[in-house]
Amino acid sequence: MSSSRRGLLSLLLFVLWIKGGTDGSDVSQTSMLWTKKGQDATMNCSHTKGAQYFQMYWYRQLPGETMELVVFTSTAQRGGEHDFGAFSKEKFSATKTEAERGTFTVKKVEPEDKGLYFCSVAEHSDTNP
Repeated sequence: MSSSRRGLLSLLLFVLWIKGGTDGSDVSQTSMLWTKKGQDATMNCSHTKGAQYFQMYWYRQLPGETMELVVFTSTAQRGGEHDFGAFSKEKFSATKTEAERGTFTVKKVEPEDKGLYFCSVAEHSDTNP
């Protein structure tokens, strides 16, 4: 590794899949991101599937591990709170102000954050007849 890249971490980002059986060509995401240790890394995700696809999921896969859901976001969530499950809001944040786009941030990047980060969107389904 060159001296100019020493101390940089890579977060490889790409779209893994889209719920609903599409090939992913209508979803765009930051493809690769380099940042320095201690800085934040923000990824963008957008789609052209329509406003009914307002649910967004962010996953990560660390080297040698299985994929994990980090956060579920939706423009329909009350109070703008996103569901981070077991993950810390101190380490991750997300925004979702429009149906067609959102962001995901890994705060204060450390070497152990290096991995694959995936964005996925889903259509809202109303179960009422």
